[in-house]
Formats: sequence, structure tokens, C-alpha cells
Amino acid sequence: MSVSSILSIVVAVDPWHEEDIALLHITADIIGNTIAHKQSEALVTYMAYYDILTALPSRNLFQDRLKVALVHAKRYKKLVAVMILDLDHFKSINDTLGHYMGDLLLKRFAERLTQCVRRGDTVARTGGDEFTILLPDLVHALNTVIVASKIIDALNQPFRLEGHEIHTTTSIGISLYPFDAESPEELIKKADIAMYLSKARGKNTYRFYKSDMNNKRNT
Repeated sequence: MSVSSILSIVVAVDPWHEEDIALLHITADIIGNTIAHKQSEALVTYMAYYDILTALPSRNLFQDRLKVALVHAKRYKKLVAVMILDLDHFKSINDTLGHYMGDLLLKRFAERLTQCVRRGDTVARTGGDEFTILLPDLVHALNTVIVASKIIDALNQPFRLEGHEIHTTTSIGISLYPFDAESPEELIKKADIAMYLSKARGKNTYRFYKSDMNNKRNT
């Protein structure tokens, strides 16, 4: 119930002078504006850290969590993996079926991704059809292979969206702390390079970053 509604009930059940009623409504407006301002602030904060379409963490929150994970990994000698995924042929699907179906596909893809990771991992949407996954506290690089394989297998089943059956795959790039880089920016950059090579060399696969990929991307 709104502030104005409550005040209307108060006015209805007790006789008030016109001056009191006017003051009461001024007070209601002030309270209502304050509530609206707080709600607006909360929405702005949410939008800064979460993707509106999928409700996944955004780039900002992903980077914050990656920084924390790296501090923890350095202290306890653990591995951290960054995975960057891109939906193959998404532009073609979007152009053919329209933006509404494209958005619906992204939402369903996000749901499948979250089912492939652990509770403490982070799946984020960092742009368009690009998603990023943070795998902290790893003891072996094989753990990353298990997740990547789960994701690829999860896409073997088509998406059935409002009468359309959509088949799609994903290209995945992976970088590892501390082997490939130690800063959040470099880990993300190198996972992106590996993803680009996955897409360029056949799609529907994953690749770990290797130092010679820097030259291959430019060829």
C-alpha cells in the first residue's frame, strides 16, 4: 500500500481541518518522493553490478570477484581459471528470428551455463552474446576441462523457444592464474585471445591460452 493510500484512510476515519489535510498531503508527497529516490538508487546500483536481461553478474561484479579470488589464490596457492564464451552464429540467429528471440536464447543459454558450474563459481554476462566464467580455488587445470566439456555437452540439446528449435554451439577460451597471468586484466585478455582462436579454428570447442596465440590472432 502506498503512502498516499494510507493517508487517505487516515483522513477518511477521522475528521481533519483543511489546513491539516493539506499539510498531511505535503508530508505524503515528501515521503513518497524519498521512497522513489531510494528505489531509483537501488535500481542504479543493481544495474551497475547485474545484467538486466539474464540477472547474471555484469562485467563490474565479475571483475570485483576475480580480484578477490586472485588474492585468495595467492595466499593459499590455488589456481584460478577465467573462461570467456561466445555463442557461435548468434548474429545470424538474431537477424533471422529477431531481437526478441535472440534475447530469449541468451536467457536460456545463461540458465544452462549456471547448471554447469559449482555454487561458488561466477557466471557473468559481459556483453552481447559474450559470457565469462570465474572458477576460483582450483587444485588442477583438469577441473576447468570438466566444466568446459559440460558446457559443450549442454548445448547438444537444441533450445526450443516458442515453436522454434534452435541449434547453437559455443567457443570457449581459458586462461589460468598463475601460469598465464597474475592480474585480472591480463587473465581476461588472454582468455579472450584463446576464445577468438577457438571460434576462428572451428568453433564448438575450448582452448587454453598459449603464448604463441598472440601471433596467431594477428595472422
